[in-house]
Amino acid sequence: MRLQDKVAVITGGGSGIGLAAVKEFLNQGAKVAIWDLNSDQVQYLLKSEGESQLRFYSVNTAESASVNEAAEKVIQDFGKVDILINNAGITRDATLLKMTDEQWQAVLQVNLTGVFNCTRAFAPHFKAQESGRIISTSSVVGLYGNFGQSNYVATKAGVIGMTKTFAKELGKYGVTANAVAPGFIATDMVKTMPEKVLDMMKDKAPLKRLGQPEDIAKTYAFLASDDAAFITGTCISVDGGVTL
Repeated sequence: MRLQDKVAVITGGGSGIGLAAVKEFLNQGAKVAIWDLNSDQVQYLLKSEGESQLRFYSVNTAESASVNEAAEKVIQDFGKVDILINNAGITRDATLLKMTDEQWQAVLQVNLTGVFNCTRAFAPHFKAQESGRIISTSSVVGLYGNFGQSNYVATKAGVIGMTKTFAKELGKYGVTANAVAPGFIATDMVKTMPEKVLDMMKDKAPLKRLGQPEDIAKTYAFLASDDAAFITGTCISVDGGVTL
């Protein structure tokens, strides 16, 4: 129960890796605020946990007004926030020659501006309480690039850069900031890919398997805990060795 009585905000917590993180944090004793646009997949959790442990907030992280309003509401509802997990993200893949302005802007607004909006909203609270954990989701493609993902790669590389800046600016207030770079993770979206593509992904990794959402969730939990109190400004790849 390394997160006992901590309060965590998890963006994109309604599905995939975010939902796995919600479950892990609850198991570790945390109280969790889910920020997402759809609560369908978490209704059973909301009913079983109760409002004292888990609440859902409809938030568009790309809109600063929505973020600021929700941040105030969470602090009011739970009394504090200890952990921010910037997990929300989208893809709009296309090659450079085919990518539209809309595809470019949509991904930047959610994956990069959203991280900035959420972190800026909670930074004064973290500063005032002289503690806080900021954990943002990057990707191995943010480190090494990827065909057909100029927009996504730009955002995930940007998250790493912002994380280092957050760490430098907020460290003196007892706040750590780190990023996690998942590799090929078996989310519902990935599982819909052709079997041949999935096998190719597995073959690229020395561990010869796809990662599970829980692999990322447990890394979030570690970085959010007191065990990681002296880790800041870094990006941890959780990829089964695919980038070796």
